[in-house]
Amino acid sequence: MKSCGKTDVGKKRTMNQDCIFFTDEPIGPLPNLYIVADGMGGHKAGDVASRTVIESVTEYVKESTISNPVSVMKRAIIYANDKVLKMSRENEDYSGMGTTFVAAVVDEGTMYVANIGDSRLYLINNTIRQVTLDHSLVEELIRTGQLDRNKGRNHPEKNIITRAMGIAEEVVPDFFEIELTSEDKFLLCSDGLSNMIEDDEIKDIVGECEVLKDAVDKLIDRANYYGGKDNISVVLAAID
Repeated sequence: MKSCGKTDVGKKRTMNQDCIFFTDEPIGPLPNLYIVADGMGGHKAGDVASRTVIESVTEYVKESTISNPVSVMKRAIIYANDKVLKMSRENEDYSGMGTTFVAAVVDEGTMYVANIGDSRLYLINNTIRQVTLDHSLVEELIRTGQLDRNKGRNHPEKNIITRAMGIAEEVVPDFFEIELTSEDKFLLCSDGLSNMIEDDEIKDIVGECEVLKDAVDKLIDRANYYGGKDNISVVLAAID
C-alpha cells in the first residue's frame, strides 16, 4: 500500500477539530490502517474528541492479538468510545463532545471499512462511489424520500449527525467489505471536503494526479478555493 494524508483548518475556522492517522506498515495484527475523525463540541472539545479517538484506537490495535480486521476495529471503537465518554463526564469543558470516525484496513486485496457519522470513504477508479453511508439527518430524509438529494447539499440542517463516537455508551458503526483491484484508490475525508467539492470533481482531481500527495494538496486547495467553510481532512491510498 501507499498513502498520503493532510488536514487543514480551512478558511472560516480558527481551530482544526479534525484528526487523521495513516500507516502503510503493520500496526498490531493489522497490515495497515487509515483513519479520519471530525470532532464536534465547544471550546477545544471537538479537537480533544477526535484526537483521543484516534490515539485510543491505535493504542488498542497495537496491543491486540485478534487477527480478524473487523473484530479488531469493533473492539477498538468500543474502547475509544468509552475513553471519550468518560472524559466528557469527568470534565465540564468536554461535556457533550464527540467525533465522527471512518477507518479502513486493506488485507490481501480486501478493504474493510468502519464508519460512524458523516465522514466518508470513496472508492475511486474510472468512476467514484461513496462506500460509506452518512449518519446524518439530511441523509435520513433523502433515504426516506422526504428530501431530494440535489437539495441536500445546501440544507440548513446539513451538519446534524445522527451517530457519533463519545456521546453515548453504545456506539454502532457500519461495516463494509470491498474487493480491490490494482486500479483502485480510496479516499477518506471529513465533510469539509465532501460538502465543498462535488463527487465527480473529486474523481477528476484524483485521476489527473499521478502522485498521491499532489492529489491530496489539490483537493484541499480546491475546497479552500470554494470557501473552505470547515476543517478539511483527506487520506488517499492506493495498492502499491
